[in-house]
Amino acid sequence: MRARRSGCPINLTLETFGDRWSLIVLRDTMFGGRRRSFRSLLTESMEGIASNILSDRLKRLTANGLLTRSADPGHKQRIVYSLTERAIELVPLMAFMGSWGMRHALPSIELSARAQVLEHGGPQLWAEFMNELRHIHLDSPAPSVSALAKMQLAYEASFSA
Repeated sequence: MRARRSGCPINLTLETFGDRWSLIVLRDTMFGGRRRSFRSLLTESMEGIASNILSDRLKRLTANGLLTRSADPGHKQRIVYSLTERAIELVPLMAFMGSWGMRHALPSIELSARAQVLEHGGPQLWAEFMNELRHIHLDSPAPSVSALAKMQLAYEASFSA
């Protein structure tokens, strides 16, 4: 384990995943609606992460217990990454970051749609989303409501607005 700069909880959180690429990888894994492969994370991210940076962040996130790696049963040479419970518990933080960004960073209407749904749904929707992520990534029972579907509908509707 690396030496820590301090025992401050904010510092320790930032040391765990505090660079922009780690948060983007977590975002894409959370909101992508499925487990992710290296290739999908590399090619489907709007921000254009370089392969060496992605490889480093996946190693870091795995080492810090936020992602797990496993072989893809459908493709022997592919590794898939899944969120852990520790990462799923970041949903409220991601919701707050999205809300802050909508108010202060002039985001696009389309890419704000999911954040708006999370903001308006509040803690109840966050809990539903976390349960859905547990189903997708940790094989827990399927929830009766799909928070991802609500966010996807808002995203799709934003193109016709």
